[in-house]
Amino acid sequence: MTRPPNADTASAADHAGGAILSPDADAPPQEGLQRDDFEQAASQQEKPDLVGDEQFFGIRLVDTPDGRNKASMLISKMYAWRGLEGDHGLTEDPNRVTLMAHRKGEPVGTLTLGLDSTRGLLADQLFQEEIDAYRARGTRVCEFIKLAFDMGGQSRPYLAALIHLAMMYARDIHQCDQLFIEVTPRHSGFYSQMMGFTQLGDAKVNPRVNVRGVLMRLDLAYMKEQVELYGGKGDQAEGVRSFYPLFFSPREEAGIINRLKTM
Repeated sequence: MTRPPNADTASAADHAGGAILSPDADAPPQEGLQRDDFEQAASQQEKPDLVGDEQFFGIRLVDTPDGRNKASMLISKMYAWRGLEGDHGLTEDPNRVTLMAHRKGEPVGTLTLGLDSTRGLLADQLFQEEIDAYRARGTRVCEFIKLAFDMGGQSRPYLAALIHLAMMYARDIHQCDQLFIEVTPRHSGFYSQMMGFTQLGDAKVNPRVNVRGVLMRLDLAYMKEQVELYGGKGDQAEGVRSFYPLFFSPREEAGIINRLKTM
């Protein structure tokens, strides 16, 4: 498996807290179970890690009730610690892709990619006019929602791996062009300086969490350019004050995308 970007341990970004192998297909059903029961049980197992180091850290796709429950518990814990109100549970939705990072099997991070549909994006609740302007240009829009991360001082390279993987799903699997996020004003600087997001409009009170939020946008073509320039370089990218040196290298990225396309 591909390892997360190699970087020295660093403090977690302030915003981050509030951003099992499949059964053997050839194995016979367990005694006492009918074939349909076995196949239903197998479908509830978590998928293998998409990336990871096999010993300490991994990231997997969340597509079972148990996986969504674990991710929801982490989100609720981290958001409550931040004083954010509301229900943050995850439900099954064909227009959302949820990833969960784990440390030795214990959930430590999650991030959901929201895809545009007839129902729109969550960000449309407050910022539909701003997002519609990009839809009108023929671009495919998406959003990141429900980011939670809890790895203390070790989080920085692993958070970068989670974000990069979600961006691959957005750009390379679902052919999205523009990525939107809603963040509190005090976290906007992180996304601007570290990943190149730009703020659109003024802050508005988000009723889902009862705090002021701003809409930010990232052109995913820009992200691709930055990965080509700096991905995988870590500390060797001297003078570059962004998250991109902690992303996967272009070669690693290409390998991961190829695996995702065959899943």
